[in-house]
Amino acid sequence: MNIIITGANRGLGLMLVLEAAKRGHRVWAGVRDVSSQAAGSLINIAKQYTGMVEIVPLDVSDEVGIASLANRLRKEGRSIDSIINNAAVLIGRERSLEELDISELERTMDVNVYGPVRMVKHFMRLLPVGSSTIVNISSASGSFERAYGGDYSYAISKAALNLFSHQLHHLLEPKGIQIYAVHPGWLRTDMGGPQATNDPSMPAPGIIDLAEGKIKCEGAHVFVDHNGNALPK
Repeated sequence: MNIIITGANRGLGLMLVLEAAKRGHRVWAGVRDVSSQAAGSLINIAKQYTGMVEIVPLDVSDEVGIASLANRLRKEGRSIDSIINNAAVLIGRERSLEELDISELERTMDVNVYGPVRMVKHFMRLLPVGSSTIVNISSASGSFERAYGGDYSYAISKAALNLFSHQLHHLLEPKGIQIYAVHPGWLRTDMGGPQATNDPSMPAPGIIDLAEGKIKCEGAHVFVDHNGNALPK
């Protein structure tokens, strides 16, 4: 399989690259900064799995850059079997609604929602009909049924991402392209913090299983956990 993963230099993204490479998949690992300081661990994985992992500059807020990479791969005759939209930000979570900084909300939407939209817009044409997947890394904070008063920017962005995922399901499922919005759990990453319950390596195998089509979600279940279990909308 050929897989493109955004936000691949740390946390869950890094573990997804490692899991995919272990299984013999060809991975384009997208990062904003390809320097050794920012992508050191990813560079080590690329060296370990020579020829399987290509680190590519990919800022999901830069549509020109996204389009350029998609066009490059198309000209090379590449197809993409799975897009994993992992890149995200969590900022201003401590703010009350009265203190909400709208610029932080705008930045969050730009990365967490518009980023996946840009990625699908330009890479969708590289997806083989009948045998490909789009995995949007979401969060239970985007569930309408589990909504709470807090994390406004992040929760709103993930709810919007879930809606976009359902729209993609209706658009692409007739072509045999599977769409998932995946809640990976509370992870010990720069975003999740040290008090989180799970290591980012924990959900990676299940997410790659979804990308491979090994896990089949019954019905129109789009919003799922990393094992493919349906979550409340």
